[in-house]
Amino acid sequence: MVTLLITSVLILGLAAIAIYFWQKPANGEQANELPPATPPRALFAEVDEPAPVPDSAEPQNNGFADNWHNRITEGDLGALTESKDSEVYESLLNAAVSNSSTDAKLLKLASFVATNELPVNRSLVEAMMRSWEQAPDRQTTAKMLHFAALSDDAELYRKAIERALQLWREEKLAGISATELQALFNGEFWLISAAVRSSGNGFVLKRTLSSARRELEGTTHN
Repeated sequence: MVTLLITSVLILGLAAIAIYFWQKPANGEQANELPPATPPRALFAEVDEPAPVPDSAEPQNNGFADNWHNRITEGDLGALTESKDSEVYESLLNAAVSNSSTDAKLLKLASFVATNELPVNRSLVEAMMRSWEQAPDRQTTAKMLHFAALSDDAELYRKAIERALQLWREEKLAGISATELQALFNGEFWLISAAVRSSGNGFVLKRTLSSARRELEGTTHN
């Protein structure tokens, strides 16, 4: 009886041990199992794109240019002062020159530009030269050369000098001596920027000034 009881206990113990070792590998495999792989994403998978941001820097048509042109047409030179830093300034100045049909109007425009220290362009200088040729004297010659220098255009200033020399040779410059003319040439030259004076056209201008100086000094000495 005792032997049977001991045998039964041993059998139950062996069965429990067998069940234990049978379950352990299964649990370990379950514990070490990798998590499910993330589904692959296509190379060109559709994604939600952010809404485009409006370009706040896009220039807006504020109507200033049209307003300035209308005012210039009506003779309001104040539009030049307001637009001096804009891209339309030169076209406005060209329009103002075109509207200056008389010497009085041109002189008013030139005085306005000089007083307000506005940029001078070729059209204004060429108009001043045409007006000056009608009655060249000391005052008009000085103004013409001054505006030619203010244009900061070495070629244009050289042409102004050559034209003044030509009229001086023809004795058409009333009331201005060789010494005064040379002083005008040299004095206005320094209104031209250093960069332009150092350019190729600036070099040609310097040669013209040297030639004019020799000619005018030779006349004075004679």
